[in-house]
Amino acid sequence: MNAFSHIRAALTLTLSLALIGPFSAPAWSLIEYSDSQRSTMVELIEQLEERHYAKLKYDNSFSSQHLDAYVDSLDGGKMFFLASDLEEFEQYRSVMDEQLPKGDLDAGFIIFNRFQERLEARLERVLEQLPESVPAMDFSIDESITLDVEDRDWATTSKELDDRWRKQIKNQVLSLKLAEKSEDELASTLEKRYRNQLKRVKQYNSQDVFQIYANALTGLYDPHTNYLSPRRSENFNINMSLSLEGIGAVLQLEDEYTKVTRLVAKGPADKQGELRPSDRIVGVGQDEDGAIEDVIGWRLDEVVELIRGPKDSTVRLEVIPGKSKATDQRKIITIVRNEVKLEEQSAQKKILEIPNGEEVIKIGVIDIPAFYIDFDAMRRGDKDYKSTTRDVRKLLEELQEEGVDGLVVDLRNNGGGSLQEANELTGLFIEYGPTVQIRHSSRRVWRDGKRLKSDYYEGPLAVMVNRLSASASEIFAGAIQDYQRGIIVGDSSFGKGTVQTLIPLTEGQLKITESKFYRISGDSTQHRGVVPDLAFPTIYDHEEIGESALDHALNWDQINSVRHHRYNDLSTVLPKLTTLFQERSEKNPDFIYLQDQIALAQQARDISELPLQETARVELRESQEAKALLIENKRRKAKGEELLTSLDEEDEEESDEDAELESAAEEQDPKDDVLLMEAGNVLVDALLIKQQRFAAHSDEED
Repeated sequence: MNAFSHIRAALTLTLSLALIGPFSAPAWSLIEYSDSQRSTMVELIEQLEERHYAKLKYDNSFSSQHLDAYVDSLDGGKMFFLASDLEEFEQYRSVMDEQLPKGDLDAGFIIFNRFQERLEARLERVLEQLPESVPAMDFSIDESITLDVEDRDWATTSKELDDRWRKQIKNQVLSLKLAEKSEDELASTLEKRYRNQLKRVKQYNSQDVFQIYANALTGLYDPHTNYLSPRRSENFNINMSLSLEGIGAVLQLEDEYTKVTRLVAKGPADKQGELRPSDRIVGVGQDEDGAIEDVIGWRLDEVVELIRGPKDSTVRLEVIPGKSKATDQRKIITIVRNEVKLEEQSAQKKILEIPNGEEVIKIGVIDIPAFYIDFDAMRRGDKDYKSTTRDVRKLLEELQEEGVDGLVVDLRNNGGGSLQEANELTGLFIEYGPTVQIRHSSRRVWRDGKRLKSDYYEGPLAVMVNRLSASASEIFAGAIQDYQRGIIVGDSSFGKGTVQTLIPLTEGQLKITESKFYRISGDSTQHRGVVPDLAFPTIYDHEEIGESALDHALNWDQINSVRHHRYNDLSTVLPKLTTLFQERSEKNPDFIYLQDQIALAQQARDISELPLQETARVELRESQEAKALLIENKRRKAKGEELLTSLDEEDEEESDEDAELESAAEEQDPKDDVLLMEAGNVLVDALLIKQQRFAAHSDEED
């Protein structure tokens, strides 16, 4: 249930073939499959049909989907195959379900060999033409490139493909030009990029082909079910640890870019604060002044290897912000490498002071970055072993001694961890009862939770979640919501409600989704996540981030609920809380700013074409920057702060502030966290409504 199963999926997704290597097959030789791969495919299909949670059969319908998924994994941009190639491949559409269970892999390898032929020929042609075509490009012509390639048709002629490539390369050159690359660097940068890709293409072997063919099938079952080739199986544990070393970022490949999936809580990148989920890493440089190496088109593990390095060393990332459609909008982010330490992921406390007339109401906050437990220390019998629940219990006692009137549990960006800890932590807030249901592919259901009655925190409670709250976070938040023990605020959580297991095969391993989590209400945490009682604005795009953004994610569903106590009837207070929240939001400059940022990001996402005319492209960029400056100054004016003349001034201010904070080793002031402060306000509202109702009830009795 660990959210790192989400990381595993990211690390083992089917890679675009223009991005894989290096291996040792001779150029232009046809790649053939082995007897062990025949046996492996037979086993893989048997395991999928028998053990996968969805209980799907590899039939004619799946054969058709498999063909489409395989072709898409090879040429999703429709830049290599012609419509005539696709017509030839139609002969396999309804027969692969008969061939593969018998170990017949002809279809997959024939299609791949055609693809490799097309790919090598195209890359060689591009390399041959680059020295002349780049200097001859005319950026005064009014033309554009389509960004949404999913719905476009396959090219019917080579001439049509040539034009797609002409525009793609022109876009890349313009992006480099506007990213302030010199004229001499334009052709040489692209030449190096495509030469590296061609080198990788010529080194494909049967393992690569088999893995792509197999994962085109496993991905139809769900995005967390993956085939791991022998090489990837061997490096699986290493890959798992990569997210906890270097900069603490979970990466995946998307097209030819390395995309940030999420940041590891309290890791170097998270602390540095500039790198964001959905950002695309296009260059990596070593130390403060090392040259930035272009990594577009690189394999994921090769990019990771560049980013990793010795503790306390520096890496510089050239990044295209996730909110930007144009690849010429880039920034350099400098991060000092380190490891994520258990103590740094420990729960932390703080106190919010919420004014209420002449009095101040104190709200305790416990920030939980992950659901952790030191299993080794626990097994050794260490009485002081660290765990989320132990740390939170201690912090809770301290906050109560300090006289807090309520508590906010902050689970934002908490990707999960120990299921045991999610259950134990829930036990600190309920007297007893179940917390989660787990249903196996056999349809057997078992439950876990707090089995014995004991003391618990009975005060007002709110739980904050966002789109990056996953897995164990969703189990805890879902249980608190089902018991109506507290108010859930924030954004809908990630929606990762499945459990994977590893199965050894003749060649490699199969990571398969075998179970699913359900709340005690019977609702799944899968796909929908935990929907907050009171929704805050979110900077995260649900179409890009979350389980629902992944292809073939298992659906949300329900099983039987479990009888459980309800501590409150929140339906009686939520309408009033929502009204008060909306009234505050309309007047809060920081909330208005956040909503304006979200609207601006949505406008950028709606861009379907990019101009290839330089003046139009510059105008587009300047327009976006002008809008960003406008909403920043709108916030500053409302707060009585000095206005900016450019966004560069804001960057300089942030750099100065970061340096001051670093030198003083200070933590962020809770008042600067607008969403956290609003969670505190919501809890205070709930507390005051309860007091008012109690007072009114007492007056009636008198």
